[in-house]
Amino acid sequence: MCELKVFTLPSCSSCPLAKAIASEVANKLNITYKEVNMATPEGFNEGKTYDILSAPSIAVDSEVIIRGGLISKQRLEDEVLKRIEKWKERALKDNTEPK
Repeated sequence: MCELKVFTLPSCSSCPLAKAIASEVANKLNITYKEVNMATPEGFNEGKTYDILSAPSIAVDSEVIIRGGLISKQRLEDEVLKRIEKWKERALKDNTEPK
C-alpha cells in the first residue's frame, strides 16, 4: 500500500518536527513510515532516486510531496489520503478488468 518516507540529515534543525509530523500521520492512517538518513551512502542514493538533495523532504510512494521544507500535519494527511484513494481505485480497476 502506501509508504511515507522522510528524508533527513543529522544537521537539519527542521527534521525532528518533520519526522514527528510524518510519523503521526502514518500511525493515524495505518501506513508504513520510513526515515531515510541522507548522511549515509544508502540514504544519499535513495534520496537521489527521488531527486532529493535537501532535508527535510517527504515522499509518498514514488511521489515527493515537499523538498527541503516543512508541511503541516493536515496538508500531509490530505496528500496521503489522496494517494490512498488513487491506490484503491487502481486496485479495484485491476481486480475488475477481464484477464
